[in-house]
Amino acid sequence: MPRVVSVVAFGVFVLASALPVAAQVTLTQTATGVTVEIDGKPFTEFHAGGEDLNRVYLHPLRAASGTVVNRSVPAGQVPGETVDHPHHAGLFYGHGDVNGFNFWAIQNVKPAAAQAPAAAGAEQRQLPTAAGPAPTTLTLGRIVPKGPMTVKSGATSGTIDVVLDWRKPDGTTLLTETRRMMFRGDRALRIIDVDLDLRAVETVEFRDTKEGTFALRMATELEEVPATAKPGAPRRTGRLVNARGGVGEKQVWGKQAEWVDYAGRIGDEPVGIVMMDHPTNPRHPTYWHSRGYGLHSINPFGLHDYLNDKTQNGGLTLQPGEQVRFRYRVVIHPGLSVDRLAALYQDYARTR
Repeated sequence: MPRVVSVVAFGVFVLASALPVAAQVTLTQTATGVTVEIDGKPFTEFHAGGEDLNRVYLHPLRAASGTVVNRSVPAGQVPGETVDHPHHAGLFYGHGDVNGFNFWAIQNVKPAAAQAPAAAGAEQRQLPTAAGPAPTTLTLGRIVPKGPMTVKSGATSGTIDVVLDWRKPDGTTLLTETRRMMFRGDRALRIIDVDLDLRAVETVEFRDTKEGTFALRMATELEEVPATAKPGAPRRTGRLVNARGGVGEKQVWGKQAEWVDYAGRIGDEPVGIVMMDHPTNPRHPTYWHSRGYGLHSINPFGLHDYLNDKTQNGGLTLQPGEQVRFRYRVVIHPGLSVDRLAALYQDYARTR
C-alpha cells in the first residue's frame, strides 16, 4: 500500500492574502454549534451538537446577497429540489472507506432512519454506483467533537477551532482531527478556509474509493444543465469549470486541478462556489469528485476510479501517531470570470 504522509504540527494559520476583505465577523456559540455572521448578516452555522449528530457540517451557505447556494438539509425543503444522496449535507468532510468503515455516507439521523426510502414524489434519476462499504450500522462511522470548541470573532475574520473524533461503529476512536475554520467576507465574496490535521490513533488506511472527501451539494438550480430537461423539473443553470480549462463533468470529474468552480444562476442572480486545493497538500493538484448532478467534492484518494485503472492505488496509510494535513478554501462569489478566479487562487496559494 503506498503511503503519502505529510507529518506536520498543527500551527497557527497565517493569512498573507491581498483579498479586499474587511467585514466584521461575529461568531456566536449555541447549544448545538456556532452561528456565523459577516457584516451583521447571517452567513452559515457550524452544526456540532444534538442527539442525532453523527458528523459535523456547515449549513446553510449564503452568498454575500444572502441567497442560499447549497441544497437544503435535510434535502427536499425547496420545491422540486432533488433528495438523492441525503448524506450530502452542508459542507462536510469524510471518506467512504477508512479501515473498512464508511465515513462518507453518514447522515445526521437516528440509525434506523438512515435506511428510510426517498420521499414520495421525489425526483428519481440514474446516478453513479457508489463504492466502498455499504452504509449499515456495522460500517457507518461518526465524526463528532471530542471536547469544547474555541471560537473567536474579529474585525476582519472569525475562527472556530475544534478537535474531532473519528469513531468506529463500536464507539472507539480511529483517528483524531484538529480542524480550524476561518471565515471572512466583503460586499461580494464569502470565504471559508478549512485546515484539517488528521492524526492516527491506530494504523489508519484511507482506501482507494471515489466516495470522498471534502464536499458540499449545490442548490438544485446550480446543477449542470441536463442534456434533456424533464418536464416540470426545476431549471438547471450550472456549469463546472476547472483551473486546467476543463468544462463540464466529463472534463472535470476524476481530473487533477488546483481549483474547480461550480456556477450558475439562482433566479436572476449569478452565483458560484469555487473550491481550492492548497499547493502544500499531499497529491496537489488534487483529483475531483465533482458531478453534474450537484456534488462538488475534492478527493485525492480515488485513483483507480478516476484513472479507470485498477492497478492504481490512491490509498494513504498512517501509522499510530502519524498525521497528515489538508488545507482547502471555499469562495462563494457572484459569477466571477475564470481570470478572476485564477487570481483568487494565486492569493490562496501564497498563504503559508
